[in-house]
Amino acid sequence: MSNVILEVKNLEVQFRTGSTITTAVNDVSFTLDRKENIGIVGESGSGKSVTATSLLRLIPNPPGKISNGNIFFEGKDILTLPDKEMRDIRGNEISMIFQDPTTSLNPVFTVGNQIIESIKTHEDISKKEAKQKALEMLELVGIPAPKKRINMYPHEFSGGMRQRVMIAIALACNPKLLIADEPTTALDVTVQAQILDLMKNLQNKLDTSIVMITHDLGVVWETCDKLLVMYAGNIVESGNVNDIYDNPLHPYTWGLLDSQITKSTPDDKSLSTIAGSPPDLSQETTGCPFAARCPYAQDVCFSERPERKEIEKNHFVSCHFQTKENQLERKV
Repeated sequence: MSNVILEVKNLEVQFRTGSTITTAVNDVSFTLDRKENIGIVGESGSGKSVTATSLLRLIPNPPGKISNGNIFFEGKDILTLPDKEMRDIRGNEISMIFQDPTTSLNPVFTVGNQIIESIKTHEDISKKEAKQKALEMLELVGIPAPKKRINMYPHEFSGGMRQRVMIAIALACNPKLLIADEPTTALDVTVQAQILDLMKNLQNKLDTSIVMITHDLGVVWETCDKLLVMYAGNIVESGNVNDIYDNPLHPYTWGLLDSQITKSTPDDKSLSTIAGSPPDLSQETTGCPFAARCPYAQDVCFSERPERKEIEKNHFVSCHFQTKENQLERKV
């Protein structure tokens, strides 16, 4: 059996509004091994969540459409599967934790009913057995007094506890792949750490692979093995987390790293920022999509799209000038 559980090839996702076509994801490719974690980072609008939603084939059509590429899950291209077979995979073999548990949980049903429904949708067991498994899941994700909490409604839980319920629902059927879309965004720092520790512990117990969508590089360093850096729908850099942290090769990656670090000079305690704004994805660009914001851009950056190149083993970058030293020399 292949160790690769997920392989995405040349994925392209477009949205049509009237006569305007916006390419939200452009030629994205990556692989994920069993029991491995991959982080996808980038600012809002970079294509992270659209990529994640595509993995479950949940792009709303219209206005969206997966216009090119393949998504192989355990060797099967899920883009070619019948709807019924895809429904069997969702929640059972591939699950997703959405960004905001407040809007993801149904306010008129108890959390127990929502976990039980998820289990019974995919497993041929009685309601009594499903309830027992729901109790086990609530206990597994660290919710105290599960026999009492199973009959409570989402509004009776704190934000961190609601997120734990979402994780319980996502993991109820022991999925092989878990997609976590900004799972700690709305939580305070202490609860964020608890949720990340919980996910790591559950992964060790359940042997699940994880795709982590986030804008927080700190989350990636804590939880992931691989990293994809996305900008304007494109992967601009990818590789092992430690390799990118130790030797970032793309100017956008440097900007993201710098934005996480507070300046420590006596007169300046601010965060670094990346000047400018992302491009309009409804307009076709001929060069590097980051060129207009890059302090090291040269004429070629505006006229030719850079090729994706392997600079070090499994460390890829899409940039005409692959090292910081090269770009600094060109700037001078």
